[in-house]
Formats: sequence, C-alpha cells, structure tokens
Amino acid sequence: MIPLRLGDIAAITGGELVDGAEPDTMVTGPVEFDSRNVSAGSLFICLPGARVDGHDFAGIAVDQGAVACLEGHRTGQPGILVDNSDADELSDSATSYVLEADNTGEGQAVITALSKLARAHTKKAVEENGLTVIGVTGSAGKTSTKDLIASVLRQAGETVAPPGSFNNELGHPYTALKVGEHTTYLVSELSARAIGNIAHLARIAPPRIGAVLNVGTAHIGEFGSKENIAQAKGELVEALPPAADGGVAVLNADDPLVIGMRNRTSARIVTFGMDNPATVRAEDVELDAVARAAFTLCIEGEKARRIQLRVFGRHQVYNALAAAAVGHAAGLDCESIADALSEHVSSSEYRMDVRTRADGVTVINDSYNANPDSMRAGIDALAFTASGREDCHSWAVLGSMGELGDDSLTEHAALAEVLYNRHVDNLVAVGDNTAMGALALEARRYGVNTEVVSTTQEAADIVLRHLKPGDVVLVKASNACGLWAVAHTILADPAAAGAQDLSDSSSSNSREVK
Repeated sequence: MIPLRLGDIAAITGGELVDGAEPDTMVTGPVEFDSRNVSAGSLFICLPGARVDGHDFAGIAVDQGAVACLEGHRTGQPGILVDNSDADELSDSATSYVLEADNTGEGQAVITALSKLARAHTKKAVEENGLTVIGVTGSAGKTSTKDLIASVLRQAGETVAPPGSFNNELGHPYTALKVGEHTTYLVSELSARAIGNIAHLARIAPPRIGAVLNVGTAHIGEFGSKENIAQAKGELVEALPPAADGGVAVLNADDPLVIGMRNRTSARIVTFGMDNPATVRAEDVELDAVARAAFTLCIEGEKARRIQLRVFGRHQVYNALAAAAVGHAAGLDCESIADALSEHVSSSEYRMDVRTRADGVTVINDSYNANPDSMRAGIDALAFTASGREDCHSWAVLGSMGELGDDSLTEHAALAEVLYNRHVDNLVAVGDNTAMGALALEARRYGVNTEVVSTTQEAADIVLRHLKPGDVVLVKASNACGLWAVAHTILADPAAAGAQDLSDSSSSNSREVK
C-alpha cells in the first residue's frame, strides 16, 4: 500500500478515529484481514466470520504491529470506526457469502469502507504513478489466466495480482491495496453471482484493459441462462474507457457471446482465438505426453518463436492467448510475450497441478474448483495423457460441482457421456448427494466402471488398491469437497515414493491437436 495517514483514511472511509488513534499516524505496512499476516505499520480489517469475529483479534493485531483497526464496533484498540449511514454506490456487497455471518451490518460497513479506501488508493496510483488496471472475467479459466497475465506483464514492470481466487468484494479491494508506489500493473480477477456484481467491482478499481474469456455454465443456477451470464460478464467491457482514453477490450473471437460484447463498449477491440480470425492466434498446436501445449504465437500476423507451455491441458492455449492479447494491448512486443508464456508456471494451488510418481503414475490435481466446462477440460486432459501410454488405466475421481441450481442433476449426469466418449476406464464418485448419484447411475449405464464413496479417504483407498504403474488419475471437484486430499494421499503412497513435479520438465513426445 502507498503510505497514508490515519486521518486521511478516516476521511476517505467516512470513519471516526477512536481509542487513541492519531490522525498523523502513518499506515506503511499491508492492509490485512487475517491477524496472522499483520506486520509493522499494518491496518487490520475487522470482519465477522462464520467461526470467529475479526474484532476479537484486534488486540493481537496491534501487538503484532498494526497501527490501527478498521472496525464496525469499538474494540478498545486504536481504530477507525465505520458504519453504514454514509451509503454510496459501493455500499452493496457484490456477493453474499463473504458476509454470511454479518448479523449486525457491521461487516457490510467495514467492507464498504475497505472498498472506498481501495478506490481512492487506486485512483491515486493511476493519476500520480501511471498504474494500469487490468480486469479479467469469464465462466472458466479466470485464475489461470490472471496468473499468466501477471507473468507477461512482469516483463514490463512491477505487477500486483491476487493470490488464488481473490475475486469478490473482499478479495478485490484487498488486492488493489497491495499496489505500491512503483507498481506498474494491477491485474484484477472479477467474479459474478448476479447482474451488477462486476460493475460494482469495476467501480472499486476501474480497469483500462478488460479481458472476457468465455461464457459457460458456471453459476447458471444463479443466472438462469447463458445469456444472463453474458450480460453480467459484459459489465467489464462497459466499464472500460473509450479507445481515445486508452481503453482496450480483449475478447474471445471463438465464443459468440463474448465477441458479441464488442457492441457494448467504445474501447479498442483486441481479439484472441484459434478457430476464427483474431488479433492474437495460436497455430500448429501440439500436446506433449502430459497434455502441455506447444504452439506458434501470432500477433497481428507476426509470428513469434514456438512456445512450450508448462501448464497442463489444451484449454490453457486459450488462457495463454488471452494473456498474450493483454500483453499486446499493454504495448509489449511479441517476443517478450512469448518468453513470458514459455517460462510461466502455475502459482495458484490445486489447479491442473500434474505430478508423476516414481512408478510412472500421473496425478492431475485440479481440485480447487469445478463447473461443467472445466470438468470437460479436465477429463480431456486425463484421456489425452492416458491415450499415449501402453497398458494404462485412467481414473476420474470426481466430486460435486456447485452453484448449478436446477440444472445440477442434468449437468452431473451429462459428465457420464463425456467419460464414455473419452474412454475413461474408472470413475470414483465422491459424496453422498443426489448430484453424484445421478452421475454414477448414468456412468454405469454407459458401461464406465464406477464406485461411489462418501469420503476422500475411501476414494484414495479404492484408487490405491487397484492402481498400476503408468496409470493416470484426475482429481476434480468444487473447492468445498476438499478432494485435494485424494491427490495428496496417492502421491504420498510409500509404495511409490518420489513424485516428480512436471511443471519444469520437458517432453519431446508431442502430438498434434486439431
């Protein structure tokens, strides 16, 4: 964070200095909502949680170096006390689950104050330090693409990007407040569970470049249709400044609902894709033995050297193209972009994390999140990896996909046909719920060898009991299922010690992908 006086923060947030907080005291450290991350000069954000209330940790935060707390009620520690009486356009929460435990409105007051602080902070960084804000949204691939964009932009200057999926009304302003005096780029990941969410987030840190990756079926339970999802995702391009002021909309030329957003902005349009004409394209795509893509990058007709990605799955080509398009929009040259994409390794946990044990068993741990589109991509990577091995069996250890609403049973059952068409040998369905029951029933109808279990330990036990050297295992579900425990158990099996992280290894065994 750019150093700021407590008095100025109080003025920005509409708060009152209480319990010994002095207006001239400087916040020189990070803004944190977890007391374990507080350091000297920090501002501690007090939020009510499902299990604990941040206000109860104010004393610990101050002991660890926080100069003050942003709080919804007085804690007895130096603080900035805020309430909801001064509501403005940042007072509505963008998503509800962050504040599920907020029974008094104090949490909403703190979130609103945090958003005001982040907006003022970002505005100062843009006007005084030349900060460029990039926004990224889409139904699938946001986090992976955000990480790729950050790798590309770091070629040109100091870049701040959110850790993991910090993409809601807490994580978004929290990330914006990581910007320092020398930061050149802020990469913001923007999520939506209702119309208006992305517009809300874009007001906190207004983007100059906005990338829309795709419109799929994630969160269709909340939105009701893909058209409504497109309406929500398009709020990002509507928030961009016109081309004359440097605004650039980066759009997927191969997704009709995304390319259709070009009529919703006066920003310059930069497109990416493989199937249709686009500003940024991939040619001659090949996948290696563990489904890492290699391709020739083309930007406005200029060909860069061939790129070998270190992230896994054919869908990563689109993510890399989106990152390249953002880099191009920011003024980077083709070769610098190619270098960054070739060197990038995944920085977000449990996202297409591919490791191979000493006995040749490969585990694809993509357990952080899941929706119908990413499930199909994960199954594709499993099938492709297994297809290049002799006497190999493929294992899909799958848990529930969340937030599908009335379509949940249909979407889970539909995965059975994907498993069958990709010749996946074994399904382990994890979870005692109707969605996994629907998947298991349909998978058996298609002839897929299927087991249904209640726990991650049972899933790991079944796989380990039958696993053979050279087999391939996909572990994938929504975050709440905690299926990464299955991957950890399989990789830690003492019968095959020595898992190799493949993110830095190479393979010459490549196959062309049409």
